[in-house]
Amino acid sequence: MSHKPTVLFVCVHNAGRSQMAAGWLRHLAGDTVEVRSAGSEPADRINPVAVEAMREVGIDITDRTPARLTWDAAEASDVIVTMGCGDACPVFPGKRYEDWQLTDPAGRSLDVVRQVRDEIRQRVAHLISSLDAPA
Repeated sequence: MSHKPTVLFVCVHNAGRSQMAAGWLRHLAGDTVEVRSAGSEPADRINPVAVEAMREVGIDITDRTPARLTWDAAEASDVIVTMGCGDACPVFPGKRYEDWQLTDPAGRSLDVVRQVRDEIRQRVAHLISSLDAPA
């Protein structure tokens, strides 16, 4: 049995970008990839506008809860995708890193969040192809 790649998405609050990315990866890659997300300073709840934007494309992230980034989660991940947390995101040696510059959806309109959602989808699709996981 081959190793299932693990991807960890990290942003500051784990309430918007990283949750949308995790939702896309679960949706597009199914169970071929283990998906995690976390935040350096997790919020109390997921951004309701992000939930709405994802619902529009048939992906439900309402059951997700912002989580604090832990050393163990990062250590156990093959790919770590950071999204705007800058120096707050720790660097773990030997891991593959990608830093996605994305607009923070916090406090933004649904139109802006839709654009972020669609950009994340493209990046996730590219990430899946680079993992050699069937998309």
